[in-house]
Amino acid sequence: MLIVGVAIVLANILIIATYLSFRGPSEMINIYLLSLAVADLLCGLFVVPLSVYSAWLQNWIYGDLVCRLMGYLEVTLWSVNVFTFMWISVDRYLAVQRPLRYDTVQKRTHCQCWMVFTWVSAAMLCCPPLLGVNKPHFDRDAFVCMLDWGNMAAYSITVAILVLGPSLITIVYTYYYIFSMMRMVRSGVPIHDKEYASALTENLSNPSHIMSFVLVLTFWISWTPYATVKFYEYFTNSRYQVPYLHFVIVWIGILNSFWKIVILIALSPQFRLAVRVFCIRLCCRYKGRLQGELIDMDDDD
Repeated sequence: MLIVGVAIVLANILIIATYLSFRGPSEMINIYLLSLAVADLLCGLFVVPLSVYSAWLQNWIYGDLVCRLMGYLEVTLWSVNVFTFMWISVDRYLAVQRPLRYDTVQKRTHCQCWMVFTWVSAAMLCCPPLLGVNKPHFDRDAFVCMLDWGNMAAYSITVAILVLGPSLITIVYTYYYIFSMMRMVRSGVPIHDKEYASALTENLSNPSHIMSFVLVLTFWISWTPYATVKFYEYFTNSRYQVPYLHFVIVWIGILNSFWKIVILIALSPQFRLAVRVFCIRLCCRYKGRLQGELIDMDDDD
């Protein structure tokens, strides 16, 4: 658990520093990826450390208020991830559906406003547990303080409708359209507007489509075991007694906060370039300071 926490923090600090320091031409999707990295960093800084110490003591010692805050923070960050993946799919859809007008439709200011709206909406939508609607509990198998969704069915259904419903429908539709257009272009279906055909072909060759789809798919695969087990336990009114099962399904989901950097490095040439530029600048700055200190020491001698 400690290794997972350190890996999440370092990985997302690298992502944030890379995108903030990159001065070359960047895509609008980078704004959404930066938002995801901030959410994952908060998980690594606040959720994981408390769980590590609780696992060491085999007990939650921080009180009900902190437990409630942790439950609120977890569901808020999870909702931010879900909403952000929805906006990423919309961004990729617009890039394919309107290749000639994408730059005028998706402006940096618009994307930044959507991200602010996403964080505010998630924070407000997930706040009822803070007001005493539900008492969170410490999962002694997973060592995580979580909300008890089974005891607040009405709120759980509302969150599912408002968060999962629009997001899943949007993601499925947009990526179905994107992959359908890829299949159409590869099959050689004639497109009469040559300018549109050229822009569409160039846009579909952008690796960001596949990279974003893998990010979305990895997120849902990571949390599917947890959702499946919880649904089964709720409807059967029983609890699995398999050793380490609840620990594994929770921490597979949390580990998703680390896999994003692996996917970015593997599938995004722009991110690899930005990381190299960031590392070169960092090394040059360090060497420059080191040389300056050596010169000062020589002058003192």
